[in-house]
Amino acid sequence: MRILLVEDNRPLSEWLALILHRNKYTVDCVYNGADADHLLLTQQYELVILDLSLPKLQGGEVLKRLRARHNNVPVLILTANNSVEGRIGGLDSGADDYMAKPFDVHELEARIRALLRRANQQKNPILQCGTLNYDSNSLIFSIDGAPLTLTRREHAVLETLIMKMGKTVSKQALAESLYAMDEEVSQDAIEVYIHRIRKKLEPGDAAIITLRGLGYLLQHQHVV
Repeated sequence: MRILLVEDNRPLSEWLALILHRNKYTVDCVYNGADADHLLLTQQYELVILDLSLPKLQGGEVLKRLRARHNNVPVLILTANNSVEGRIGGLDSGADDYMAKPFDVHELEARIRALLRRANQQKNPILQCGTLNYDSNSLIFSIDGAPLTLTRREHAVLETLIMKMGKTVSKQALAESLYAMDEEVSQDAIEVYIHRIRKKLEPGDAAIITLRGLGYLLQHQHVV
């Protein structure tokens, strides 16, 4: 899952990015509204964390432009303005959630998980595909209760597939969810990750199906 973090306080941004990385998210950090607006025109994200008081272009204007382009990516506003008017203004401008600084990091993590589930039309934090389970709170995959050992990028691929279970996910979409903007995007590497994950899924009845020219699909394989 790829997140855009827009925060001009660099120590805070670096701290938040570290926490998000530990939670297996891919994070792009920018420090002003103009750069955020540009990236939201050219890149795909699963979530945006947006400060309102930004140099060059205010966060409210970034949000207004985003929604005017009919981009429905979830936006979590993170700001020092904790007034009722500020919260109402942010939500009425198209934000999906609003948190005031200072904040509890565990609450922030929970709100991010909830927004991502909602965006993928998943209300239950426990996602299932046959005997494959994914606890989106603990970030643990398991088959019949036995935890799966996955690398960070294998985890990210399988998380994207189970979040979008029943839908085809293109190789390009998987690559974009794995790599930050300062990393070289390798679609060929996706095939390697898919191969490794398939081997690890063999004890269960969930399988990754290749739809040639379209992408990949996670589905329950019924055993006859």
